[in-house]
Amino acid sequence: MITLSSDFGSPYPAAMKGVIAARSDARLVDVAHDLPRQGVQGSAFWLREVLPYFPPAVHLAVVDPGVGTDRGAVVVRAGEHAVVTPDNGLALPAARRLAGDVDVFGLDYRGGAGDWLPDPASSTFHGRDVFAPAAARVHETGVDAVASIPGIEPTGEYVDLRLPEPEVGEDGAVGEALAVDGFGNVITNIPGEALEGHFEEHVKANGVWASTRRTYAAVDEGHRVITVGSHGNVELAVNQGRGDETFGVYAGGRVSLQWS
Repeated sequence: MITLSSDFGSPYPAAMKGVIAARSDARLVDVAHDLPRQGVQGSAFWLREVLPYFPPAVHLAVVDPGVGTDRGAVVVRAGEHAVVTPDNGLALPAARRLAGDVDVFGLDYRGGAGDWLPDPASSTFHGRDVFAPAAARVHETGVDAVASIPGIEPTGEYVDLRLPEPEVGEDGAVGEALAVDGFGNVITNIPGEALEGHFEEHVKANGVWASTRRTYAAVDEGHRVITVGSHGNVELAVNQGRGDETFGVYAGGRVSLQWS
């Protein structure tokens, strides 16, 4: 299996699939192609939440605001999984959740890989020209043998992305909005455990009062609710509405909870 994730929308992922299909008989599975546009941190969060549900696979993940620059390319091995991705930290949170310890390999796509990976045809679409053929090659060679592929070598120099940590105290918590989902729910980095002992109360989120409940529907339609999402983090939401607009918080924004 090769999974594909990107911020490309349509039709660019079809070109990546065509490249892979010409080189591999892998089953192709789309994860998402509407990841936050050029949002490496938010996309890394979503990959961390989704990829661990897959069986062993090669994952092609491309959110690449540095395409065409001197940014590198890596293959991140996490147990029986491998993630082929730009060297911008995108894969690291997911890889660590997949396996804990990870191995990072640099991918020399500027002539060092030999005939299997010619110089990119463009400087704007490395998803098609670099990462898709690399994912196919890793799949065909095998995750355990990735270091045998010409142009792929272990490296200790890579961009390491770790999601920000919140501050949780007796009177409240301060964190960051990691992402906003399609429903408008604001997903923070504040752990759900921080709300224990404060459910069925009112809590201030960035100065706005809201009810703390365990489900969206526990408040009336259109009412604010602070809850814990399926990912285990605190969410700012509105029952059948948009939490981002109502709370005025968007991805990357500061979130301050006060319950004293």
